[in-house]
Amino acid sequence: MKLASLNDGTRDGALMVVSRDLARCTSAARIAPTLQTALDDWHRTEPALQALFADLQSGAISGQAFDQAAAHSPLPRAFQWADGSAYVNHVHLVRRARGAEIPESFWTDPLMYQGGSDDFLPPHAPIVLPDEAWGIDMEAEIAVITGDVPMGITPTRASSHIKLVMLANDISLRNLLKAELAKGFGFFHAKPSSAFSPVAVTPEELGTAWRNNKLHHVVEVDLNDVPLGRADAGIDMTFDFAQLVAHAAKSRRLGAGTIIGSGTVSNRGIDGGPGLPVDDGGRGYSCLAELRMVEIINHGQPHTSFMTFGDRVRIEICDEAGKSVFGRIEQIVEKYDV
Repeated sequence: MKLASLNDGTRDGALMVVSRDLARCTSAARIAPTLQTALDDWHRTEPALQALFADLQSGAISGQAFDQAAAHSPLPRAFQWADGSAYVNHVHLVRRARGAEIPESFWTDPLMYQGGSDDFLPPHAPIVLPDEAWGIDMEAEIAVITGDVPMGITPTRASSHIKLVMLANDISLRNLLKAELAKGFGFFHAKPSSAFSPVAVTPEELGTAWRNNKLHHVVEVDLNDVPLGRADAGIDMTFDFAQLVAHAAKSRRLGAGTIIGSGTVSNRGIDGGPGLPVDDGGRGYSCLAELRMVEIINHGQPHTSFMTFGDRVRIEICDEAGKSVFGRIEQIVEKYDV
């Protein structure tokens, strides 16, 4: 099934069930007013939501038109947002841009940071920031939402606690990163509010595209209507989502509604190198930092700037029939006047 949160002006939105083709939706208020409420009591609400989805899908309920622009992120705020870096190719490229090598442990122990989760952006809301000199970058990712997860769970058992899958734009301010990391205490200013796809989808709804706790779909990233990335999320993912969930739960329980991100989806080239831009027949890049690093490797310096005011980014996944799976993240960068 597919779920969304209508941006009705409340902090947590109104839970909606959405048809498979994203054309129609219907209120789930009689089952749960919000997605967080549904997740808190998933053993009860999930069967009822599935039944409502079946009725909407069959036409037994006509519903109403689903407007992606009226949707908030599925969880407009969450108790926890922990973002991994499962695509080690991305880590390798970005750290090279900072002049840092990747430790050998990065191949065996997931990298993860705890992000701000109190104020996510709607998927069609602008990215509003005061200074484009901060190095504004998109990061196209896959994310999952969990139920309650016990501390110390194994990856094998963790997979059953993955309840929903969605897309993410984990916005980064690249020119603030290096100074923050140099303090040895992690990200803060360099990671403003993230945005998630209009719709979150149960793993079984994804069919064979969800296997081995990975999403096997191409993530389309366009910048100003020009293809930037076409990376396959199922390729080069060093740590699957069950491993990431288990890693996050190593020393704590995870509450229902925890969001775990994959990190920037990134594919190596066929020669094992950083890969080629889409225009050159490659899979491209899911963030500008990777493209800039490749430009440094090939030309000695970057030629592509980070996003500036007025730039527009689109992030989307389509199925084999060309139909959008999660809806579209589409955001324009705008200036924030303090």
